[in-house]
Amino acid sequence: MATDHTVPLYEDLSLTLSETGTGRPALVLHGGGGRTTVAGITAHLSRTRRTFTPVHPGWDGTHRPPWLTGIDDLALAYLHFLHDHGLRDVLVVGSSLGGWTAAEMAVRDTAGVISGLVLINAVGVHVDNEPIRDISALDARGIAEYAWHDAQRFSPAPADVPADELARRQANMATLRVLAGTPSMYDPKLRHRLGRVQPPTLLLWGESDRIVTPAYGAAYAEAFADGRLDVIPRAGHLPHIEQPAATFAALDSYLAETNA
Repeated sequence: MATDHTVPLYEDLSLTLSETGTGRPALVLHGGGGRTTVAGITAHLSRTRRTFTPVHPGWDGTHRPPWLTGIDDLALAYLHFLHDHGLRDVLVVGSSLGGWTAAEMAVRDTAGVISGLVLINAVGVHVDNEPIRDISALDARGIAEYAWHDAQRFSPAPADVPADELARRQANMATLRVLAGTPSMYDPKLRHRLGRVQPPTLLLWGESDRIVTPAYGAAYAEAFADGRLDVIPRAGHLPHIEQPAATFAALDSYLAETNA
């Protein structure tokens, strides 16, 4: 069973995270939709691993100090968490914005605590002729058209979303804009640094994603020293939700092949 912790990190910042399972450690990082969007990944990994799933500071009402204004700040915060708790041989899995954060962690991991890296439809790099879709001006239904393979299934009618849930989503998006920039959603330096990342890296991509396309994912994978792209059919930006069986089969195959 998952347990929630509030972990002091800096004088003005504590992390809110869940911990579940036993074994080698894994860190699961969510995207703009919040921690609930990666619940399936956490559940899958916790069968065999001690799995930590934080809420990014500023999401879901958590505190974000004024100085924490970029994904680089977030990446360093999570590296400091791993160091502070003596966690090594860590698998880091990130979805969307969480994938960008994972990549920024990997290029800063001079102590070699990360042993495996999985990016799921990650943003974070610039690719010529494959721009990241700017969703800042879209409503939930508009975002769904770009994010899901089956938009009708995963796009609830606005009347079905309670007011408090709409307020939560709006606050999360405001935090995303602060940390990731709008509409950029990338670090212009990151792609040039990825070649120094040593752990084998898997990029999992929904074939129908129109926020960041599979061609964008292919360019991302090529930037790593040891990166590969696996495309998940009939899935969009969150393949672990639309096609969990295929997504987790690809993840498990990577873990078995690399011992990450």
